[in-house]
This record gives sequence, structure tokens and C-alpha cells, in this order.
Amino acid sequence: MNAEFWHKRWERNQIGFHQTEINTHLQTYWQALNLPKGASVFVPLCGKSLDMLWLLEQGYRVLGIELSKVAVRDFFTENNLTPTVTTYKTFNRWAMDEIEILCGDFFHLTPTELQTCTAIYDRASLVALPPEMRNDYAQQLATLFPTNTQILLVTFEYSQAEMQGPPFAVHADEVTQLYQQHFTIEQVAHTDILNENPRFQKLGVTQMQESVYLLRKK
Repeated sequence: MNAEFWHKRWERNQIGFHQTEINTHLQTYWQALNLPKGASVFVPLCGKSLDMLWLLEQGYRVLGIELSKVAVRDFFTENNLTPTVTTYKTFNRWAMDEIEILCGDFFHLTPTELQTCTAIYDRASLVALPPEMRNDYAQQLATLFPTNTQILLVTFEYSQAEMQGPPFAVHADEVTQLYQQHFTIEQVAHTDILNENPRFQKLGVTQMQESVYLLRKK
């Protein structure tokens, strides 16, 4: 899986992973992070997620990173927002008021871009990556963020043999393997979701759960 894969998905509007409603886990568990209003939240591989609007409405600043220009453009256009677009290092920077999205490669980020962020919201980033990229992703987060940075992480669990991702299955033991060196890990939810997702049933998935974790950088 490379950058071209995601560019084509967005260009062809093959974005079944995009949610048209605010994620219920975000609304339920975000308060557990106890972030003060005005804090900055990092949203990796953000797409055009409406969850960013919810975070803004709760009084937070939002910094997203997204590879696809189509996704970034659509986020602002579909929500009637008019950003200022500038060039910053290897990124195109789209910004308006309390939200900023850097269009470019997540792995090109440095701590400088993220120095104001104290929390991370990952609903669709880790699960978008194939197994061979997930360790590099977790290590990059550990490198980019200081002690006490918190993550609200949402994952899917199902038999990978039944469906080709993305979204990929990331089971609890893999979350532990990926993050335990640099983060404390607490699983706060584990729910069956297959009946709510008929598109996965049509693809042959017979069991599917969604898990929610709270992580804190050691």
C-alpha cells in the first residue's frame, strides 16, 4: 500500500471508511482525557472527518494531517469553510480559525509542527495501515510527542481472512505490542458492531468488534 492507493481512493470517491455522523466513542470517551478548553488535538490521517468539527465545537484547536488534497479540499468545501492555503516545508497548509490541516506525508512530520498538541484522536489512522506499516506509525507517534501526551484510539477486530482491509483488523495484543514501550494502555470499551455495519456483512465478515483505548505517553 502506497500513497497512490489513497490518492486513487479519494479521486474515485471510494471512501466507505468516511463516517457521515460524529463517532459515538469520541463523544463518550473524550472527556476521560480531561483536556482543558483551548488545547490542541492532533488528528492523523484525518480525511474529511466530521469528528474534527465536533472537537472544534467542544472548544479545542485541531491540527490534522492528510495525504489527499481531495480530502482536505472536500472537508473545507462541504462544511462551508474558507481556508487560507500556504506552503510550509513539504506540506500544503490549509488553515481557518482554530483548525489547520497539513496536506502531505505523516512520516515527514517533526515535533516542531506538533509542539502545541497535547492529545491525539485516532479513529481511522492505525486501522488504515497494513501490518508492515503499523510499527513505524506507532514509533513515529512516540518520537513526535512528549511525556503525558494522550491518545484516544479506536480499532476494529475481525478475522482478516474474511475481508481485505482497509480498515484492517488490529487486535488487543497488537495494540499492546505496538505501544507498550512508550505508552500506558487502558482498554475502555469492546463492543460488537457487525449488525450496525451491513456493508461488512456483505463482504463476508462474520464477527466484528470495535475497541477503544486510552493511551498516555510515558
